[in-house]
Amino acid sequence: MNWETNYQSILEKLENIEPVKYAKTRNYIDGDVTKLSPYISRGVISTKQVLGQVLKTGVDVYSIEKFIQEFAWRDYWQQVWINKGNLIDSDLKSIQQNVQNYQMPKAIVDAKTNIQAIDEAIEVFYKTGYLHNHVRMYIASIACNIGQSHWKVPAQWMYYHLLDADWASNALSWQWVVGANSNKKYYANQQNINKFCYTREWRTFLNVSYDDFDTMGIPKELEEIVDPSLSTSLPSKKEIKVDSSLPTCIYNFYNLDPAWKDKLEANRVLLLEPSVFEKYPVSPHSIEFMLDLANNIKGIQIYIGEFNELIQEYDMRGDIYYKEHPLNGNYRGVEESRDWLFSVKGYYPSFFAFWKKCRKELKQY
Repeated sequence: MNWETNYQSILEKLENIEPVKYAKTRNYIDGDVTKLSPYISRGVISTKQVLGQVLKTGVDVYSIEKFIQEFAWRDYWQQVWINKGNLIDSDLKSIQQNVQNYQMPKAIVDAKTNIQAIDEAIEVFYKTGYLHNHVRMYIASIACNIGQSHWKVPAQWMYYHLLDADWASNALSWQWVVGANSNKKYYANQQNINKFCYTREWRTFLNVSYDDFDTMGIPKELEEIVDPSLSTSLPSKKEIKVDSSLPTCIYNFYNLDPAWKDKLEANRVLLLEPSVFEKYPVSPHSIEFMLDLANNIKGIQIYIGEFNELIQEYDMRGDIYYKEHPLNGNYRGVEESRDWLFSVKGYYPSFFAFWKKCRKELKQY
């Protein structure tokens, strides 16, 4: 799987999505999913832009409600992060139960769980940075609910390799699976995996009924645990050229929108703060993807360092613009809102409480 990084090609992908097919097939490994999440996560396009493009086709919004919901989930997780901050880095609503270790099963890291669909998906994941959403849930359940690992380390491992790395969606989805951000744990047995991944396996540790999960011990395949090595290799720091009389637009890992303020004469700086990547490390593949996407922004320059270092080093006196994000709390200047799917803001204890408010706005489309 090759990911397009040319902006026009990405917009063409956006124009060709088929939301009706998505709703019917999304749970299957070969379902008609949009594969737009890496571009949304990197801020190249927005959830609002996706909905706007779909509505140009004249489709009835209520006929594609499931499709719209999936994009609303992404905005919902971001709203939780905005309102809860660093609290999403630990068990948010309740303590994860039956935790035996704070590492993760080596079999998952090595793609050797002996479950064909899982192992093949992980191998492809390492090569492409892509995991189907259903498979993400399978892996989280195996690592935490079956392997009894705390969710944090395996969630960091997944985030590290995902091209659509979004810490809110990732961390809070893992917590949803383990019951730390939901009312119960999520399980999938071998029959479920066979159905959605088109496999015919039965001799696995997941070939049990759902009633058996509550009393199931850790399978031998998951007993060996590891602490995966996760560190980010940022580009070498190089001097950039800044006109201190001009405004400056700050881009980062979560904002690579080529259309943002594209008519403004300004310095354009991709700010890569080592402190951010130390806390939330990502793979070389993810860094390469980010840098390729940044090439769509005319005049972009890369600065390796913290925000305050950038300002002091280049004596920036003009306005500084940036898009709001939970990781931008140390930025100073003119903060601009992201393009949200709906106007609903704030913390809601459940997605469906959030969606109930959002759904009212569907009438305006």
